[in-house]
Amino acid sequence: MTGLALALTAFGCMLVGIFLRVPIALAMGLTGFFGSWYVIGVPTGALAQLKSLSYETFSNPGLAIVPLFLLMGQFATRTGMSAALFEAASDWLGHRKGGVAMASVGACAGFGAICGSSLATASTMGQVALPEMRARGYSDALSTGVLAAGGTLGILIPPSIILVIYAIMAEQNIVKMFMAALIPGVLAALGYILTVAIYVRVRPNSASTAPRIPYAQRFKTLKATWPVFVIFGLTMGGIIADWNWFRPGTQALFTPNEAAAFGAAATGLYGVVTGKLDWEGFKLTILQTAKATGMIFFILLGAEILKGFLALTRAPDLLADWVTTQGFLPITVLLVMLLCYLIFGCVMDSLSMILLTVPLFLPIIEVLDFGMTAEETAIWFGILALIVVEVGLITPPVGMNLFIINGVARDIPMGQTYRGVTPFVLSDLVRVGILVAFPALTLWLVGVAF
Repeated sequence: MTGLALALTAFGCMLVGIFLRVPIALAMGLTGFFGSWYVIGVPTGALAQLKSLSYETFSNPGLAIVPLFLLMGQFATRTGMSAALFEAASDWLGHRKGGVAMASVGACAGFGAICGSSLATASTMGQVALPEMRARGYSDALSTGVLAAGGTLGILIPPSIILVIYAIMAEQNIVKMFMAALIPGVLAALGYILTVAIYVRVRPNSASTAPRIPYAQRFKTLKATWPVFVIFGLTMGGIIADWNWFRPGTQALFTPNEAAAFGAAATGLYGVVTGKLDWEGFKLTILQTAKATGMIFFILLGAEILKGFLALTRAPDLLADWVTTQGFLPITVLLVMLLCYLIFGCVMDSLSMILLTVPLFLPIIEVLDFGMTAEETAIWFGILALIVVEVGLITPPVGMNLFIINGVARDIPMGQTYRGVTPFVLSDLVRVGILVAFPALTLWLVGVAF
């Protein structure tokens, strides 16, 4: 059996295991281990590989950013920042037709900037915004659909855990990945707001308007959101801005790890000072962060074991050579890959999909000619892959965000949520088409900053 055939067979067996509910980290790890055993011929070789691989994977200092940003998101959830963001956005937009739904999108974008998790953003904002929209007469379909879609902003708008993981796997600069995600993230938020505006005009009975709030009250609620803007501004600004006047010999005030540590410390300190984070809440926050970190690191280890097996088979290189010799158009190959992400994103979480496919897909993308450098292509592809995986999270019938929102509002039939989220899926597909056609939208800020 050739290396490529062996890798594809193993990949198929692994997918069967995943669909049979085997944890994806275990499925990847076992596939990689037994595949390596088969190639090397003796179990001791595969075991020796595990011994060094574990250390090499977790000794990477770049991974320290993962638990720190997770801790920052946990602190943000427990200190009421989501409620403050929604209240401010609602006061400014609530008097418009569908304004509270638009405010939910804005609040999701703001909370995503300090949370970094799609599922956490959907869950948190669902608890805050869903009761308000239902109380104001918004349809169940629009209320749940906009919150499921808005949750995806949590993973796209930096800082994002998955962008960090992709950068490490693809050997790309983390800061450049954050910069590349900004414009697509803003486009996503604007696209959702535009979708709400169209939705309420097509279905006028799906939303209501609220009395116009005096500007004094608007500025008061806006003032309450200052922690979000300050923490996000200093965290991201400290990474990308030129602070040479403050810290001679450097361009950035923080490294990504230092920025994550600052963001976590600042968010936690805000909770302590305001009294919104007590000792029990702090312990629970640490526990939740540890659980999430353990889950992510276990998946990452399984992906690295699988990656080692693929390296032994040379499958990524062989597959890249096969694609180039077939004469397929680069855009055709890219669209097929994005379709795979869309389909599998419906049944897997975004981190697992990225870890599972990058070792196979990225070598192929890098040898295709898109008129960009290898680094630009890798960054552009990473953003596209992340967006399409996130679209899978809200694609009926099995999008994970849909079940998160349905868990918050169990009395709303799932069919209502399916109908409500469909226009937002279409909005995402239009955005993906724009970003595929115009890579400069993704790469422009990277070029400006570097």
